[in-house]
Amino acid sequence: MRKLYLLIIMTCGTIYANSCLECHKGIEHIRDPKSKMMSEILDIASKAGAKGNDCIVCHGGNPNEEDKTKAHSGTLKYFLDHKGPKDFYPSPTSQWININTCGMCHIEQVKAQWSSLMNTEAGKIHGALWGFGAKEGYQHYMSNYDLNNTHKRLGTKTYQEYMKELSKKEPQAFPKHMQTIPKAPTADEIEKDPSLAVYTYLRQECLRCHTGGKGRSRRGDYRGMGCASCHIPYSNEGFYEGNDSSIPHNQRGHLLSHQIQSSRKVNVKIHDINYSGIPVETCTTCHNRGKRIGVSYQGLMETEYKSTFDNEGNPQPKLHTKRYLHLTEDIHYSKGMLCQDCHTSNDMHGDGFMVGANLGAVEIECQDCHGTTQKYPWELPLGYSDEFSMQEKKGKARGVTKNLADYLKKGAIPKDIGDGFLLSARGNPLTKATKHGNKITIHLSSGKDIELTPLKALKQQEKLSKKALIAMDKIEAHNSKLECYTCHATWAPQCYGCHVKIDYSKGKQNPDYLKASKFHDRHGNTGEKNLKYFLVDGKVTETRSYLRWENPALSINGEGRVSPTIPGCQTTITVIGKDGKALLQNHIFKIPNVEGAGAKGQNAITMSQVQPHTISKKSRSCESCHTSKKALGMGIEGGEYFSDPSKNTIIDLMSIDREVLPKKVDIQIPATPNLKHDYSVMIDENGTQVQTVDNHWKLGNPLPKNIRDKLDRQGVCLSCHQSIPKGDLAISAMNHIANMTGMQIDNDMHKGILNKSIKISAWVQIGLGLIFGFGVLIWWFRRKR
Repeated sequence: MRKLYLLIIMTCGTIYANSCLECHKGIEHIRDPKSKMMSEILDIASKAGAKGNDCIVCHGGNPNEEDKTKAHSGTLKYFLDHKGPKDFYPSPTSQWININTCGMCHIEQVKAQWSSLMNTEAGKIHGALWGFGAKEGYQHYMSNYDLNNTHKRLGTKTYQEYMKELSKKEPQAFPKHMQTIPKAPTADEIEKDPSLAVYTYLRQECLRCHTGGKGRSRRGDYRGMGCASCHIPYSNEGFYEGNDSSIPHNQRGHLLSHQIQSSRKVNVKIHDINYSGIPVETCTTCHNRGKRIGVSYQGLMETEYKSTFDNEGNPQPKLHTKRYLHLTEDIHYSKGMLCQDCHTSNDMHGDGFMVGANLGAVEIECQDCHGTTQKYPWELPLGYSDEFSMQEKKGKARGVTKNLADYLKKGAIPKDIGDGFLLSARGNPLTKATKHGNKITIHLSSGKDIELTPLKALKQQEKLSKKALIAMDKIEAHNSKLECYTCHATWAPQCYGCHVKIDYSKGKQNPDYLKASKFHDRHGNTGEKNLKYFLVDGKVTETRSYLRWENPALSINGEGRVSPTIPGCQTTITVIGKDGKALLQNHIFKIPNVEGAGAKGQNAITMSQVQPHTISKKSRSCESCHTSKKALGMGIEGGEYFSDPSKNTIIDLMSIDREVLPKKVDIQIPATPNLKHDYSVMIDENGTQVQTVDNHWKLGNPLPKNIRDKLDRQGVCLSCHQSIPKGDLAISAMNHIANMTGMQIDNDMHKGILNKSIKISAWVQIGLGLIFGFGVLIWWFRRKR
């Protein structure tokens, strides 16, 4: 096992003062000098003969030199696991060298990072490859890097066994090997096979956010790399606002402050404000594309418009290259919860094994803390709501635990753990959630504590509304068949039709971000500061058909539960060749013999299940699911708003027979040949699937017919009002009496009448059944005699 400290021997003599501060005077302490972490750093420095110089432990260099170039050079030697000089590391958290820095103490996370989704981006890559003809089928073996599962999986023994079984169940999404995606094609290669443009698309657009690089330097996109992607603060504007005069204060692209942000025990001071934890905006630096869960959590929904104006009349500035509306925030965000307060170390750093998509990487479920109205979280079995099966998980209670793995103890562990830590659906301890009797304390990373009353206790205390009791307690299928957020997500971002144009007619214009991030030197620097050296053929631009945010559609996710569903990669592709002519125009690939389609193929545009991260106490209405064609998967208003998109739309002077009068005309809306329905339609009126619904997990599909039949209550008004208020004698009489007495039948009275009518009808039918049965019995006895 690797020792905690690497023995560092200085070749330039003994140092007793931090001479780095001669130039970097005023720079912020990376950690509180009184903290345990700083104490261990200084201990390493002392053993290296550099007493008091904490800088060299992470940054290396030669602190005895006055010349900047010589000072920023490798003169330290270390051994045990490594040989040779310890270089100067301007960014010691870079994943290319952090095994030598952060890895001295946090070896588990540093090793696990390589196979985490934040680094491999396997799910994103697979989604794009599917949209360009399913280049790897349902398998997930393409990645940013060549990788093998060589590390021991982190987590409890229970968790490891759970994941072993899940990997057997879904082998296509838990690969044992991954390989780097092919290089960006040349314009000549595109002439022969336009579908290769997917690699240009991925490398120029999609693969900027992985932790191996710093991505693009735009407003809202400034961040570090490796561990610093999350653990070093960067503002949206990208300016340094600390006290080190050697760092430019007027140049974008710098950290906000030279301090580590992590847990509740780590205090960060920015000007006169102290905070703990990792701010949500750090996460949204990356999580603002795709499913957009970061910005959605903050209540931000992108818009095409520029409003509102500032006091100089300037429009709203772009953030993450977008503009936003401010909708309802997630209730967890409103209560001060950071992303890390729900998501575990395994969720974020990875567990050391590769996974193809989010559902495989995220181990938490809503019920892990909230339970159900029937059971407390600790009474639920492991795997509840994480079934990857169409059957509700049954079994013995999961309980709680007081045991933690050593690597988890390096984080902030609460002193009062009460009865113990709650367990995730997969069997790992939730270090921020502790059981205290029938209540739960959530120990937030900000330093605050929240007391949570589980649903079962709220029901016992009669604190749940009538509507909540009906939805969560009386209708058991809502617990056993649905995700909690299917009802409690107030909105979800829906970007219909991702129109991608890749133009190879103008040579090399845009950089290959993946190649730039991999072009690193021995100091951990990548090539992203010199993107001009990584230009490749083609230029990618994106647009969309339209945006929505109202109640999303529903489908079955990979866990086998009904889930909100939004557009995933609905890639409609235009590839412009060297001569400026389209090789592909508004093209949707068709994939044969998949997703419910035969040899003719299924459209490769995809709808994806999502946890929108827009949770509120108030749920979506019953009608929004049970009387909605969109919820059923049949599209917005059944897709009836849109004319046939597979035909060109020409707008000009026309005769009444739609003959275009001018000769010089241009097509207003060019056709999308393979698109016969609106982008929001998953299944047509005949129940036939017309586009891909999830391409990661075996159970990810549109709602099957038996569930649609149970869900669909469209036209229920007609079942009564075909004879109301004028129908048979009794109904007409009741209507006449109501009119004579001036009775106003409002919504509440209407509900009461309907409730009474159903009860009376039920009792009458039961009575008639009993009478009939009794009559048959008497007849049988008489006949027998």
